[in-house]
Amino acid sequence: MKTHYWVRASSSDFTGILPQPRSGHTAVNIGKSKIVVFGGLVDKKFLNDVTVYDIENKLWFQPECTGSYSGGQVGPSPRSFHVAVSIDCHMFIFGGRSGSKRLGDFWVLDTDIWQWSELSSFGDLPSPRDFAAASAIGNRKVVMYGGWDGKKWLSDVYVLDTISLEWTELSVSGTIPSPRCGHSVTMVEKRLLMYGGRGGGGPIMGDLWALKGLIEEENETPGWTQLKLPGQAPSPRCGHTITSGGHYLLLFGGHGTGGWLSRYDIYHHDCIVLDRVSAQWKRLPTSNEPPAARAYHSMNFVGSRYLLFGGFDGKSTYDDLWWLVPEGDPIAKRRIASPSEVMSENRNTTMVNDVLSGTKEDQMEGSAVLELQKRLEISVLHSNPEKIIDEMEDTEFVQLASRVVGEGAVEKREALRDHWMKSTPRSITLKELSPLLRDYQRLITRHHIGKAGSNLQLAKYGFSGKEAFRFYHVQNASQVKMVSFIGLLIICFWLVSI
Repeated sequence: MKTHYWVRASSSDFTGILPQPRSGHTAVNIGKSKIVVFGGLVDKKFLNDVTVYDIENKLWFQPECTGSYSGGQVGPSPRSFHVAVSIDCHMFIFGGRSGSKRLGDFWVLDTDIWQWSELSSFGDLPSPRDFAAASAIGNRKVVMYGGWDGKKWLSDVYVLDTISLEWTELSVSGTIPSPRCGHSVTMVEKRLLMYGGRGGGGPIMGDLWALKGLIEEENETPGWTQLKLPGQAPSPRCGHTITSGGHYLLLFGGHGTGGWLSRYDIYHHDCIVLDRVSAQWKRLPTSNEPPAARAYHSMNFVGSRYLLFGGFDGKSTYDDLWWLVPEGDPIAKRRIASPSEVMSENRNTTMVNDVLSGTKEDQMEGSAVLELQKRLEISVLHSNPEKIIDEMEDTEFVQLASRVVGEGAVEKREALRDHWMKSTPRSITLKELSPLLRDYQRLITRHHIGKAGSNLQLAKYGFSGKEAFRFYHVQNASQVKMVSFIGLLIICFWLVSI
């Protein structure tokens, strides 16, 4: 097993606006293209925002979601300690907690068009709960186990068919695990592995179980089996993560008991691997200082790397991002970083400013994205730089500008922008929407990303980085609601004015 290194994410790893501090959130992989972070809790405030990491383009953004409403807002109400599972391009959300209330609503987010839908469920609908755990079964079904309903710990198993939207409570014979919450479940081939959690009466557990009978084609009677594997097993814990990566399942973090005099106050930052080939527990060899101990964080597998975000240690809620990478990974080379290379704690500032400090304006001629890729040796914002083209190569933009004002390259493009600044969303024609969106993306690339100190400009004009990037990820103007174009116009006005 290769030695791994913990490396705090640096300013060269990402662009865009990072998620704010939180714990009890969910972060699911949508294929190999993106990670979607939803909800969580910070300073007794429950969240319902969606923040996305575009893996290929190394960009964090907050999509403009549409769809069903809850409590006057688009999407599910604020919550934490819910379950989230991805099937193809969809993220399914169930339950969680908001304040002292346990939730039992059921939602799906289509990440292709960023549309929320509250689903009408059929069959044996699970009771409201938090601290449950769920996993995908293939590319159609979801299995959920346990949780806490506010009065008792649960040990029920529910299977959701994401096509029919029917929930079925699985009838399990034989010995079953004790009721619990804060555990983890992971589907490994034909079995659901469940580890740890906090059980009835409050004890924190360290048992490992396997559930069979979830694959219809196998015709197996559903049943639990407790597994006792050799090796260095993890200590009992809850609020941990288990992340699948190749032949290994990586367990990280969580909290456990410190004995009779100091119960539930021990937080962990160890890495334990369940080797699927040899069927034993192993300690992952790491050669440097790990992140602060924590629970209720998220850990996602990205290529050969793991990405850790957020969590809680009994006192503080974290907003840091860490890589766990194997030896030989380029990121491992910078594991001993100078303070200037470490990501700023202030998540309201975009990290790309540090990367581009000292960039001269004359170096930004031509395609800004191509220049950024050349200088930083990374893919910035779009995998295809041709998506952001120069004004004079944007045929629709040029033709539209010619209708507004006569010939004259500079004059007509500025006249078109002036026309947009004086417009209202209702006065803009459908033919103008796509050129307007592309021009906004050009301006963001040049002014917000391409110039150091642009965040100071943002603050001066009363904008946050989040607002400036609000529409950057949108690939088609039809994905922007008509009422949102006023925000796009305001941002464009700011970009032109600086």
